[in-house]
Amino acid sequence: IFLTQLQVFALLCLYLLEVRGERGPIVKTITTTSMLYRLGEIFNVPVYETPVGFKYIAPLMLAEKALIGGEESGGYGFRGHVAERDGILACLYFLDLMIKTGKTPSELLDYLYRKVGPHYYQRVDVQFPEDERQTIIDRLRNNPPESIEGVKVVKTDTADGFRFILADNTWLLIRFSGTEPVLRVYAESDSQARVERLLEFGKELAGV
Repeated sequence: IFLTQLQVFALLCLYLLEVRGERGPIVKTITTTSMLYRLGEIFNVPVYETPVGFKYIAPLMLAEKALIGGEESGGYGFRGHVAERDGILACLYFLDLMIKTGKTPSELLDYLYRKVGPHYYQRVDVQFPEDERQTIIDRLRNNPPESIEGVKVVKTDTADGFRFILADNTWLLIRFSGTEPVLRVYAESDSQARVERLLEFGKELAGV
């Protein structure tokens, strides 16, 4: 089985909270999974959210003595170690999770989903003419959806792009990349088919 970086993030949090019995805040960027909020509720730890980039995650990790911080690119940092992406330690922790639980990655994912429910995620990158940037921003700002597929949009977040959070915790995010000339469209929901429909809706909403 292939695990996405968001599934790995949630499993690393589960490892630290349940297997190791540690407690402390979780720091995530807006592009990472809402599974972390559910884990925060289960284990009674706060979850903080930042714009995209470890330059936002690391200072908050240090200020809040966070247990773990991570982003959608697959970078994770840990309390008591370097407040930066630490791939070696992340791999060691994941191996220890497998050893301590006796579970394979697919079994671990099933175990996680039994706790937080199924979560599916995908991102698409769309190239666009640079002179259309402001037009896209204006289009998204002036035409926010009140509902998507019949589910009410309960929150619109513009801290880093345009994120629409639905009543069932599904979310759709449209933002410009900070590193290359592409528009990124992200979605997370309870089925892969729905994620794919959300991505198409997001592209249509942005007009790309």
